[in-house]
Amino acid sequence: MTENCFWIKVKEEKFESPDLFTKMALLFATKTTAGRVKKDLDEPDDSRAPQIKKKVKELRILDPKTAQNLSIFLGSFRLPYEEIRDIILEVDEERLSEALIQNLIKNLPEQKELTALAELKDEYEELCEPEQFGIVMSSVKLLRPRLNGIQFKLTFEEQVNNIRPDIMNVTFACEEVKKSENFMRLLELVLLVGNFMNSGSRNAQTFGFNISFLCKLRDTKSADQKTTLLHFLADMCEEKHSDILKFTDELTHVESASKVSAQILKASLDTMERQIQRLENDIKNFPKNDDDPDKFVQKMTGFSKYSREQFEKLSTMHKNMQKLYESLGSYFVFDPQVVSVEDFFGDLSNFRSLFLEAVKENNKKREMEEKIKRAKLAKEKAEREKQERQQKKKQLIDMNKEGDETGVMDSLMEALQSGAAFRDRRKRTPRNGEQNPPSPTSRWPFANKDNRRVVLERSRSRHNGNPSAV
Repeated sequence: MTENCFWIKVKEEKFESPDLFTKMALLFATKTTAGRVKKDLDEPDDSRAPQIKKKVKELRILDPKTAQNLSIFLGSFRLPYEEIRDIILEVDEERLSEALIQNLIKNLPEQKELTALAELKDEYEELCEPEQFGIVMSSVKLLRPRLNGIQFKLTFEEQVNNIRPDIMNVTFACEEVKKSENFMRLLELVLLVGNFMNSGSRNAQTFGFNISFLCKLRDTKSADQKTTLLHFLADMCEEKHSDILKFTDELTHVESASKVSAQILKASLDTMERQIQRLENDIKNFPKNDDDPDKFVQKMTGFSKYSREQFEKLSTMHKNMQKLYESLGSYFVFDPQVVSVEDFFGDLSNFRSLFLEAVKENNKKREMEEKIKRAKLAKEKAEREKQERQQKKKQLIDMNKEGDETGVMDSLMEALQSGAAFRDRRKRTPRNGEQNPPSPTSRWPFANKDNRRVVLERSRSRHNGNPSAV
């Protein structure tokens, strides 16, 4: 702007007045601001308190990310810091939760930071909330090992319930496969059929086969591509070896065993053992104190013994399971270290499902063939009945043609006997030149009523063959 510019010469302050600003605030400010202004106007000048700006507390020890995570954690649970500390010290299972312990372990500052915060306890009020929480928790001895032990206690039953069923399913599946005689008979039948089909090849007269081969039976199709070797075997079992079909009911745990990973199972047991060992060491090395609220050693000692007993039972069950699976490897000639539990029982489970499906499809096919057969028989029967009806109709027409005269005479005799022939007679039309037709008496001089009756009776008697009536 230049020196002659209007905005340099203006003196707007001469219009200043408190009333002007107040009126503008009331008219044009937001409701909150207007209300505050109105309140300020109602109060006397000496009653107005000066506005104190809240001082932002700066972080002293913690980094911003750790402080932010702790703030989120504290805002989620909304518990006093001292109460959280007491819950940990007393191992209060009624108020303890897995989520609380997990978040503490995840967001808790490192031990060196907690130690540094402990030295600032005299400046507690000047610290921000995450660092104040750190000062409160720094008074708990062996805080992180304590939290790990409590978390293990809270999740132990869940770990046991995840491990035990897997061990039992594999154990039961191994015993079922070994004891199923019908499954052994099926394997013998498959071996026989396989050797017959491989006659003349290098695989002829094979002594055995891998269990995984069973699932490939469905891939071998017949010459007309209408069935498979698996469907053929299922049909043969239904017709001649019905007991073999029961093997599907004898292998009830193979499906559950197929979902077990032996590697994950062993890793879970190893993790449990390490957690128990670490807890036992923490209890052993825990400093003795007379602090009444601290009940960690008291409560965790009993749990440590219980968890060790449960682990020993699971470990024994797992070893037994491994022995049974290794015996299956020797029985069916495969390497248990190469063929996993999941793969072996997965093949068996798939074959069991395929076999059941083949049996169902065979039954459906037979029902369809039977339905087609019944429909064909019904059609043939309908055609035969139709031909018979047509033949009878033709014969009836031929008989009517031959018996026309007989039928006419029978009708005439029936009309004479009933008198209908006389009642229905019409007057004869007069001939040309005749005025009136001749009467019966003129044609028959002696034809009166009595004579007509006698003649009629004679004709009936003659027809009926009764000589006494004459």
